[in-house]
Amino acid sequence: MSILRLKLPTDPRWVNIVEKNIEEILTDHAWCEQKAATNAITIITHNSEHQDLVQDLLALAKEEIDHFEQVHNIIIKRGLKLGRERKDDYVNELYLYMKRSNTGSRVSGLVERLLFSAMIEARSCERFKVLSENIEDEELATFYRDLMESEAGHYTTFISYARKYGEGIDVEKRWREWLDFEASIITNYGKGETVHG
Repeated sequence: MSILRLKLPTDPRWVNIVEKNIEEILTDHAWCEQKAATNAITIITHNSEHQDLVQDLLALAKEEIDHFEQVHNIIIKRGLKLGRERKDDYVNELYLYMKRSNTGSRVSGLVERLLFSAMIEARSCERFKVLSENIEDEELATFYRDLMESEAGHYTTFISYARKYGEGIDVEKRWREWLDFEASIITNYGKGETVHG
C-alpha cells in the first residue's frame, strides 16, 4: 500500500473492535459511500468546464452509489438495519483543514477539494485492506478486498486531476502537507467500529 503514502498504518486490533458490532460498521460504511458519491457530484457542479473530470467523476459517483447498494444488500441479507447517517469526525477534521488551506482562487479550491477527496479514499482503502486481511467473516473479507482495489482507483483519479488542473500550485508539496496533517490526527482514531473511527 506504499502507493498511498500514508504515514501511519491502522493497528490490526481495530478489527477486533469492528467485529463486536458488524451492524455499526456496515451502516457507517454505507453512509461513507453515499457521501463519497455526493462529494464527487459537488466537484462536478463547481468545475463543469472540465469535460474529462466531469466524465470520470460521474463514473466514480455511480460506482460509489453501487457500493452503497452492495453494503445495503449485505445489511438486508443479514437481517440487520441501515441506521441513521453517522457523524464522521475524521472527515470533518480533514474538511476544516481544507477550508483553512484554500487561498480563495478557483484553482486552489479545486486542488484542495481533490486532495481532501484523495486523502479520504487513501485511508478508506487502507482500512479496507486491514479489514480484508484480519476479519474472520469470510464474506466480508472478500467484499472488502474487492472494494479496496476500487478505492485505490478513486484515490488515483483525484490525485491525477489535482496534478492536471493545479496550474501554479506545487501539488506534490501540497500533498505532502496533507499527508503530514492526516498523520497528526489519525492517532486519535482506530478505536471505534466505524470506517474511520
